[in-house]
Amino acid sequence: MVEGEGVKQALGAAPWGSRLLGPAEEGAMSRRVRVQVLLTVPLIGANLIGIAVAMVLIGVVLPGPSVFTRRLVLLNFVATPLYAALALLLGMVWGTVWGLRTLRWSTDPDRIPDAEERHAAARVPRRLVVQQALLWLGGMAVLTPLYGLADPAFVPKFVLGIGSSAIVVCANSYLAAEFALRPVTARVLDAAPSRQLRGIGVFGRSALVWMLGSGTPVALLMVVAILALSGVDISTERLAVCVLSLGGATLVFGGLLMTQTLGATVAPIRSVRNALRRVEDGDLEAAVTVYDGTELGELQSGFNRMVLGLREREQIRDLFGRHVGHDVAAAALQRNPELGGEELDAAAIFIDIIGSTTMAATRPAREIVTILNDFFGIVVDEVERYGGLLNKFEGDAALAVFGTPALLPDAAGSALAATRAIRQRLASETTEFDAGIGVAAGRVVAGNVGAHRRYEFTVIGDAVNEAARLCELAKSDEHRVLASASTVDAAAAAEQKHWDIGESVTLRGRIQPTRLARPRR
Repeated sequence: MVEGEGVKQALGAAPWGSRLLGPAEEGAMSRRVRVQVLLTVPLIGANLIGIAVAMVLIGVVLPGPSVFTRRLVLLNFVATPLYAALALLLGMVWGTVWGLRTLRWSTDPDRIPDAEERHAAARVPRRLVVQQALLWLGGMAVLTPLYGLADPAFVPKFVLGIGSSAIVVCANSYLAAEFALRPVTARVLDAAPSRQLRGIGVFGRSALVWMLGSGTPVALLMVVAILALSGVDISTERLAVCVLSLGGATLVFGGLLMTQTLGATVAPIRSVRNALRRVEDGDLEAAVTVYDGTELGELQSGFNRMVLGLREREQIRDLFGRHVGHDVAAAALQRNPELGGEELDAAAIFIDIIGSTTMAATRPAREIVTILNDFFGIVVDEVERYGGLLNKFEGDAALAVFGTPALLPDAAGSALAATRAIRQRLASETTEFDAGIGVAAGRVVAGNVGAHRRYEFTVIGDAVNEAARLCELAKSDEHRVLASASTVDAAAAAEQKHWDIGESVTLRGRIQPTRLARPRR
């Protein structure tokens, strides 16, 4: 899987977008403890802050009778703290037990979650929010009637105070749970990268932050204004306190929540950006861990699929180059290849192992393959070192061309130099074979030959045929290397001095005699 490779290959100290979530190589048990702490501490903190906000709203900000009276001592210092403590304890135990049971599979690093476990893990943030909401609604259902019995005017204060605090706590709990569960989300997406998105999305996160940071405080201000307009006695001082308190909450909590949301949005983008830089530097093993269940996760996953495609393309390109030669491959990729060719001057080397038929009949096939690989390894090394192209492997023989498709200033000289180098290595290195080599240069046609659906690059011309016939003759020559004198004449002077011109012979299948040349000893 693309994402599976991403989880294993993602580098850096923050594979899930934050160092708080630990490194990729962290142990399963340490990660479980880390996730549990990051999940429990922020939720408890959010509830404590929510309780404090509710107390401030009810006791100081919202208009109405004061709750700080003697007849409400038992409610203020016994009933309310008792319910808050019980709700915190119940929420912590309830959430922890249920969460551990739901995410038990995540403690095994090699475990691949099934469909039911994946769906349950994706629902964890929402389920935690539902739990928080039920506990806050329970507080509203218990405390509002108790205070309402003392004075019915307390009812709207408690409904507004507890309700607005519940919204703040639940929304913040969702964002905190999403953050803490990124390593789990990464494994869920790794197991099912094509699943439908189950998060609230980037738009949903932005709307949530607006509702938390701006919508709720502004709504409370509007309620206070409505109460004032409806005839409720609200002093100027109380109205000023409401505006300043809710305005300050909008600035402080809105800024903090916007920072949290921007961090959740920017982290996946930053991981993709850093990985893109690695790809630009030529590292096609770059990958990102997909840990976001929103559109940003699709961005991460899409990047991994793109890099996988680039890796496959590069592998095909390399394989293509190995089969036809990198120069031929580069030419084919630069322009639209078509059947046919062009006439030009080039040189050809034909090399064939001596006694290969007897060797094949007396030795195991696997041993023959090893011998051929050693032989062709020498040939390819020297041909490419002098700028040539190994055009064909023909059993125990090979054809190399110089001057096409990559042009050479001295194709004949390069072919002759490569021939001498091959012969020297075959004679000096410990090999179990010998070979005849023929070299010729002249006018040839180089291009693609075959059919529209299957063709190959080749070189056709009298020089190629002449090189093949010289190779046959070289097998019985003591030098094992024969070139045509015209090829030596076409080479640069620096190469000509390494060759001696000899007799003329009429090669098999040819009419005109060919004057031979041999490397000077």
